[in-house]
Amino acid sequence: MQETRQYILNILKERGEATVDDIVADLRKRRGAITAVTVRHHLARLQEEDLITTPQLRHRNAPGRPQHVYTLTDAAKEYFPNNYRPLAAHLVEQLVTHLPPRQINVILEGVAERMAADADVGDLPLPERLDLVVDYLNQHGYTARWEHHPEGYLLQTTNCPYHHIANNNPALCEMDMRLVASLLGVVPRLQSRMSRGDSACAYVIPNGAP
Repeated sequence: MQETRQYILNILKERGEATVDDIVADLRKRRGAITAVTVRHHLARLQEEDLITTPQLRHRNAPGRPQHVYTLTDAAKEYFPNNYRPLAAHLVEQLVTHLPPRQINVILEGVAERMAADADVGDLPLPERLDLVVDYLNQHGYTARWEHHPEGYLLQTTNCPYHHIANNNPALCEMDMRLVASLLGVVPRLQSRMSRGDSACAYVIPNGAP
């Protein structure tokens, strides 16, 4: 992200809400001269990206014209540091350490089914279902596509959104298999898997699948 806009997000994060005058004053302390016109330009861009809210009018306690107040949207949270990756790794590590494999699989299968329920693919013809499944997987970081295959269809994903922990935790690969099966409404045949050194995770969906 452009540096000044990140500064503006940081200011709004620290303050909770801020006017253009507030932002100008804080930016001048952090990086020198800047004008209100420039700040308004950056705020407009942040609004276009749905990172800040439509400004609300705030009346002054002292005499003077009301001012517009800006706040962050939920989407802006992605632009601040988080601890998701180590947290996920530690949670899976603790599951593997303290639970038998069957219980781990039950938990992760439940996660996969919950994720699939959010997709709302519905009871469509398989090619249309595959289009929706690919869209869903791409939105969740899998880099997916499908193509025709001699046996029916081939669904491929070339990115694992949790590759940093999947290689040491094969149960996560099984969770992906369950996710794909739940999304499609049919159990595919696993053809390749990135955690085994393949270039993609590939699933064959046979002709005649419902």
